Amino acid sequence: MKHFFILLALSFSVLTSAQNNAFKGGENLTFTAGYSMSGLMTDFAEVTMATSDVKTKNGTLLRLKTKATTYSKWDNFFKIRDLYESYVNPKTLTPYLYKRDINEGGHYKFVKYNFNHKTRTVKSLIRKKSKNFASGFWDKNETVKISSGTKDIVTTIYHLRTLDIKKASVGDSDTFQVLFDNKEMRFRFTYAAKETINTALGKKECYKLRINLINNNALKGNDNFVWLTADENKIPVYAKFKVAIGSGELKIKSATGLKN
Repeated sequence: MKHFFILLALSFSVLTSAQNNAFKGGENLTFTAGYSMSGLMTDFAEVTMATSDVKTKNGTLLRLKTKATTYSKWDNFFKIRDLYESYVNPKTLTPYLYKRDINEGGHYKFVKYNFNHKTRTVKSLIRKKSKNFASGFWDKNETVKISSGTKDIVTTIYHLRTLDIKKASVGDSDTFQVLFDNKEMRFRFTYAAKETINTALGKKECYKLRINLINNNALKGNDNFVWLTADENKIPVYAKFKVAIGSGELKIKSATGLKN
């Protein structure tokens, strides 16, 4: 499911970055994930995105949690149980802690990032399963240097929704960076159009955004898009992408707890 998160991870530095007025704790979005390797799109998993307030000794953080789970009938073919979560400043969405816990077809990986924005570094832990270790796991601890403004992938997805896209012009494009598997990934993205599409939430006028990865072939071609509602919530209601072994899509199924 990593291509879904890569696809949604957008940011518009050509736009004004505002404080978060698009969502609050208690929002829940549910998506159906489809995949095709032979021309027939098949729904195989559910993706949820949820926000919640978390009290700490220094104040309140916003927890951004995304889960991907295959439908039971597909578990024997390729079982997915993925959890991504970030803990951020509720207004600025500055990330402090990021966790990724994935189990895909028996492949297990755990990633934890502790952000230090003053030093522009991330304290990283990556844990994998291995038959070569008595404990069954091996850990890699590393301090990773990051650029100013680099975020984890979950925070970036939500950060997109705080930006003032309505001030952009069709054709505007830029690049941004996301830390993923201890590497900064660079994206180019373009405001492609404003379109009205049919969704499970009804007809929605949307911002259509094209995504390209720079110096990375995870996404193929020039036909990777995400549609965000052209309102104050900027909900991702549809996305499609193409990778080496097929193509996929995500469709909104339900949305509750919206701020606006």
